[in-house]
Amino acid sequence: MASPPAVLLVCLGNICRSPLAEAALRHAAEAEGLDAEIDSAGTGDWHIGAPPDPRAQAVARANGLDIAHLRGRQVARADFDRFDHIVALDHENLRVLKSLRPAGSRARLSLLLDHVPGRAGEAVADPYFGDDTGFETTWADVTAGAAGLVATLRDR
Repeated sequence: MASPPAVLLVCLGNICRSPLAEAALRHAAEAEGLDAEIDSAGTGDWHIGAPPDPRAQAVARANGLDIAHLRGRQVARADFDRFDHIVALDHENLRVLKSLRPAGSRARLSLLLDHVPGRAGEAVADPYFGDDTGFETTWADVTAGAAGLVATLRDR
């Protein structure tokens, strides 16, 4: 039997979009009975060890999920062999991931919204510098992306 798929969700600082995407994907996978290893990370190092942004925690909580226990971490070279899928939340982080990816690594790279019909190539907007409504928009996007990604993983 094949091992469960392993997915890493990546944004810039790992305190807004990627922890929300991690929570949404865990929830979607559980709802569909899909066993998967799911984690998140950032390409930057500013928030290593920090909890998610309070606004991200609030939108997750409003949707029945707790992300307060998550801590920011930076993408590591080993992630490219640990994970089957490394999923960026925007084009800049995808570009950075492509530049970091060691030759011959197993991870497949994509954008989260590539997994949503009709939204391939779109980025999840970074809500960090905006108000609370940006986090609600991000939650809608990562929820849609999570549902699409679960479908992709089921079809593998």
